[in-house]
Amino acid sequence: MKLFVLIAFILTYVLMIAIPKYRHFVALGAAVVFVVAGALPFGELAEKINWNVLLMLTGTMGTVSLFIDSKMPDKMADLLLKKTPNVMWVAVVLSLFAGIVSAFVDNVATVLMIAPVALVVAQRINISPVPLLISIAVSSNLQGAATLVGDTTSIMLGGYADMNFMDFLFMDGRPGICWAVELGAIATVPVIMFIFRKDKEPVKVDKVTEVTNYVPSFLLLGTVVSLIVVSFLSFSITIGSADITNGIICMGFFAIGLVYTRIKGNKALFKKVWGEIDVETLSLLAALFVVIGTLTSQGIIDDISNLFVKFGGSNLFLMYTLIVWGSVLCSAFIDNIPYVATMLPVVQGIAALMGCTPYVLYFGLLVGATLGGNITPIGASANIAAIGILRKNGYEVKTKDFLKIGLPFTLIAVVVGYLFCWFVWAKA
Repeated sequence: MKLFVLIAFILTYVLMIAIPKYRHFVALGAAVVFVVAGALPFGELAEKINWNVLLMLTGTMGTVSLFIDSKMPDKMADLLLKKTPNVMWVAVVLSLFAGIVSAFVDNVATVLMIAPVALVVAQRINISPVPLLISIAVSSNLQGAATLVGDTTSIMLGGYADMNFMDFLFMDGRPGICWAVELGAIATVPVIMFIFRKDKEPVKVDKVTEVTNYVPSFLLLGTVVSLIVVSFLSFSITIGSADITNGIICMGFFAIGLVYTRIKGNKALFKKVWGEIDVETLSLLAALFVVIGTLTSQGIIDDISNLFVKFGGSNLFLMYTLIVWGSVLCSAFIDNIPYVATMLPVVQGIAALMGCTPYVLYFGLLVGATLGGNITPIGASANIAAIGILRKNGYEVKTKDFLKIGLPFTLIAVVVGYLFCWFVWAKA
């Protein structure tokens, strides 16, 4: 049975890479096969799925959709642009702004919010918007790992390692991964300035966008504040032995937004919000939880962990380096969601075998997997979204154009995060 599960898993991964458009169907098919074949008992199916992660993602997606529709992100971007003297600083400000927004909003949604602003700026001063949108995309990918709700991989890590919102900021008296990400973002500013060093044209904002509804802003703020507050409390909501407190918080604020929208009589927005829920990603994650749960039950995860330890030996620094830069390489070409889902239990197993805290390896995994997608145009969904927007507007993006920004951006950010996490967490 173990050999069958391993072969089926490899085939599943190959198919997800080969036909990414249907990867959720591939993963769901693999989950069904494992259950039907008896590799995972049907009675264990529900407990293998991390409901907290799925609820958090669903609630966050819905609230973010309302937030975008309210035009608040557009107003924030306009106000930022009014403070910038020229195009070079516009690129810096928009990139950092994309990163800050992405710490609380999905990366793709962040690109969709800020890309129109970049297109308008480029049109006003008659320059190509290609480097602007690439900078926005890679910046949104970078800072998605800064908070618990910033990216799917962060939510997955929080759910797997039982980390709350504050743990990303400070944990066990040490700075969390948020600071590694933020330092990496600061380190990329000179890269952006160098790329746009010749663009010194002034930028003017004629009119600041009016916000149509402030309620979604309060809902998003309420979600973040509530996640922070509950991290200090012993209060929890559980299903069986699973803690779903964070998921209930995110869904609760989303539900308030839906009720408010319905009461206001905005039926079109009500339907639109439901349509913005990314069912494909949710079903992919649910299926991956089952697939990885099967690998764990069959002992395959332990075997992979042993293989890593055999290759890396007992040297923690070598193992950490292998995980970080191996993750960078893998995430440059494959989606980081299935990769992180696979590697989280592997990393935990490696830490157990080496007798060390898993957090330095967890953070190394997240740094490498999140930032590695910035190297290539296909490495992250935000990159694909940005390129799609450019194509719709008549601009083709060559791989070399993307590499000019993505490669130095990634290398600098990863090196900073790699060193920070090691020096802060290696001896935890």
